[in-house]
Amino acid sequence: MTIRLRPHHLLCMLSYSGTGYTPAFTVNMSAIVPRLGAGEEIEIVTGPDDICAPLLDEPEPHCHGCSVTARDAAAARDVGALLGIEIMPGATLHLTAERITALRAAFASDTIRAACRDCQWDSLCRDVAAAGFANTPLHPV
Repeated sequence: MTIRLRPHHLLCMLSYSGTGYTPAFTVNMSAIVPRLGAGEEIEIVTGPDDICAPLLDEPEPHCHGCSVTARDAAAARDVGALLGIEIMPGATLHLTAERITALRAAFASDTIRAACRDCQWDSLCRDVAAAGFANTPLHPV
C-alpha cells in the first residue's frame, strides 16, 4: 500500500517520538511511521496527506496554512538534494536503512532543517536528534 506524504513530513518522521503533538496527529503518525520504516512506498503529495487526514475536521486545520506550504517547498528542496532525487507531487520513493541514516545525519547536523524554522515543534525535534533519535519508532526493517 502507498503512503501519501507531503514533503515536510519526510523530516517529521525522522524525530517523531509520539509526544508533543495533538492526539489525532499522534495516533496517525504512530500508525504510519513504522510502515515507512518497513519500506512501504511513499507518494509525495501537495496539501493534506495520510498523516493530516484526521486533522481536517479541526476549526483551522494546520495543514492548510501558508507556513506549511513553505515548509513543504524547503523540505522538498533539501531532501531531494540530499537523496539525489526530485521530491515533487507524484514522485515515489522507498526508505532504506541507508536513506534513513543519511537523512538523520543531515537532520542532526542542521543541513536539511530549513523547513523546520519557526515550527512549533522545532525544539522537541532538536532534542530528539541530539539524543541520537532514541525512542523513535522509525526503524528500517
